[in-house]
Amino acid sequence: MCRLFGFRSVIPSQVHRSLLSAENALVWQSERHPDGWGVAYFVGGIPHLIKSAETAIQDSLFRRVSGIVSSHTVVAHLRKATKGTNSLINSHPFQYGSWVFAHNGDISNFDEHRGELVAQVHPTLRRFILGDTDSEVFFYLLLGNLSQRLGQSGKTLHQNDIDPKDLVAAIEDTIAEVEETVGLRCYEPNDPENRLLLSFVLTNGETMVAHQGGKDLFYSTHKVCCPERDSCPSFARSCEASSGTGDIVNHMIFSSEELSGENVWQAMEPGQIIGVDRKMRLFDSHGVVPLTRAPAPSPSRSA
Repeated sequence: MCRLFGFRSVIPSQVHRSLLSAENALVWQSERHPDGWGVAYFVGGIPHLIKSAETAIQDSLFRRVSGIVSSHTVVAHLRKATKGTNSLINSHPFQYGSWVFAHNGDISNFDEHRGELVAQVHPTLRRFILGDTDSEVFFYLLLGNLSQRLGQSGKTLHQNDIDPKDLVAAIEDTIAEVEETVGLRCYEPNDPENRLLLSFVLTNGETMVAHQGGKDLFYSTHKVCCPERDSCPSFARSCEASSGTGDIVNHMIFSSEELSGENVWQAMEPGQIIGVDRKMRLFDSHGVVPLTRAPAPSPSRSA
């Protein structure tokens, strides 16, 4: 399967350690996920995508991009193809307007139901489906459902102030729609021939959300001890302490694996939807989840 990485922060930060230099950085995982890669990062609210059908560890462009990217929002993906050819057009992330999406999973009987699923995509979005993956079709199904939800309050996909409730509801609607169409269930154990796996990261550059749909996802909102606590102007207690629903955090990281370093990681549960809104308020469809390990005590200083 594929590998996901999502990063959202109140300050623009480099993510080269997570992509390149950590012991289990994304680049090393590409040996087992060789069918292309992509990195999306936002500049001035506009997504920039760089993708390749090559293996990241053998592609000098991946190292160049990962070394220079500094942004509030980054999404990266390594592909191990299950649906669709190994090509640039099928590499993740996918993008529509400001929305960027990367998926780890599989709709095992997608070829049988592709026509039905594509027909359910809103006509204004359907024409943007260019590849032949289940991931891209799911992305546009989700955008259509989100657009419908937003339209009830006079908003569009191109506005930044997305209500997390609308986003969570659109995700749940889309999963239910796919389940009904393909006759498979997400979150339930499936044999390799009959599986519906829908783990993904989605962002418009300000709001970022992840869904654990049967493939492992971990998240982190703080570090054991921030190495920049004495120099970072945005340092706050939340940088070294756990947070709950509604709390403001300074960063959110999603990853298919716990990356080495100072970040405290928590495994997401099947069906769990976690994210941050444009003000970096944490939302969690399962409520507050206890941490697997406690952070170091925070120093006595103002936020």
